[in-house]
Amino acid sequence: MMILEVVKSLRIQQWIKNLWVFAPLIFSQNVFDLSLLIKTILAFVLFCIISGAAYILNDIQDLEEDKIHPYKSKRPLASGRLKKNHALFACLLLVLLGLTGAYFLNIYFFVALLVYSVLQVAYSSWLKHVVIIDVFLIATGFFLRVIAGGLAIEVQISPWLFICTILIALFLALSKRRHELVLLDKSAEIHRPILKEYTPHLLDQMIAVVTASTVISYCLYTVSSETIAKFGTTNMLFTVPFVLYGIFRYLYLVHQKDEGGSPEALIIKDKPLLVDLFLWIATAMLILYI
Repeated sequence: MMILEVVKSLRIQQWIKNLWVFAPLIFSQNVFDLSLLIKTILAFVLFCIISGAAYILNDIQDLEEDKIHPYKSKRPLASGRLKKNHALFACLLLVLLGLTGAYFLNIYFFVALLVYSVLQVAYSSWLKHVVIIDVFLIATGFFLRVIAGGLAIEVQISPWLFICTILIALFLALSKRRHELVLLDKSAEIHRPILKEYTPHLLDQMIAVVTASTVISYCLYTVSSETIAKFGTTNMLFTVPFVLYGIFRYLYLVHQKDEGGSPEALIIKDKPLLVDLFLWIATAMLILYI
């Protein structure tokens, strides 16, 4: 029973974020290199282990706030189904397992995963209470996944991939904050103290800046001389409509449907968004590999 509650605390549904480690493999055109594919899969698994530990740590830190949250109160720790000392033991065990595996996979990947782990501890204990820095730390988590994916297979990563990753991650993080603020309304700062520093108007302004920057950056990436020289084609430009639709659809869901609290869940349950993501990946793969 305890093991089941620990597994639930790992938030397996959120592991979709760790798929970012595959980005360097795909865009370096090495998907069909079996040895590099296996290394990337191992990197993904290790990131799932460490991120699972981070979720448990975050639940421990936010235990009292989660108890009065409409949704988070149902989590194993907040509901009392999982004891705090058991959760802490599981967290430490997962960190040890994940970092040990990373060390044997690749020393550079180990360093990246260690930095991610340290940042998660800093975020859970302090930085999530610092305005603006909190959303940058969430975005940095995505950024480190991409870096780690590149280090695991030892390939050079395009600066454009870094820029686009940071921007789309900020877009998701700010949308998440907006959803929390609207959902919790007057009790927002009780559940998450940092929300008192934000207003829907401020977040909408930030989201607008990041949205425009994301679209422009991705468009420039597809037509840059570096991209054309690397892939030998200008056809990446044909993936732009899928990116535009995906961002517009997400904004629609955030503003009209009050969604956005869980980006990974939203992507899975919203069929138009899921189809768009599949079409973007399929189109990019066809352009890069055929």
